Amino acid sequence: MEDYIDLLPELCDAYPDKVRVCEPMFINYGGREAFGGEIVTVKACEDNSLVKEQLSFAGNGRVLVVDGAGSMRRAMLGDMIAESAVKQGWAGVVIYGCIRDVNAIGGLDLGVQALGSIPLKTNRKGVGELNVPVTFGGVTFHPGEFLYADSNGLLVSAEALSLP
Repeated sequence: MEDYIDLLPELCDAYPDKVRVCEPMFINYGGREAFGGEIVTVKACEDNSLVKEQLSFAGNGRVLVVDGAGSMRRAMLGDMIAESAVKQGWAGVVIYGCIRDVNAIGGLDLGVQALGSIPLKTNRKGVGELNVPVTFGGVTFHPGEFLYADSNGLLVSAEALSLP
């Protein structure tokens, strides 16, 4: 997946009726520019307890989609949690919110897209929901569907896609 520089335009051309494209709002922070995989979701605002927990489990090439309510006040992902995601085999993380430790995350073999960065960490209270549909950017992300991302943006499909 990461070998394709412009993966999304290729997928949109090949599968125009099977993709839902998210509105442009994300910045590509990870060392892996193009990534994709089965979606796992977390819904939590300014509490990354579930993000940390999920990324400590085997990722098997999946993508964690985090609905952080678009908050620009706290970082939902930092370098230590991102390093755990790499060790556990996650393909990527999409944060509808902020991250921190951007230089360290940029050096990891992990796809990471977020709205922005801020140096403040979250307060962990164990609050949030796991594997529920989340909606932002005009797209609903359902657990078990597939997300693909690169510097062109991100898209979702109900089924796994491959380039012809």
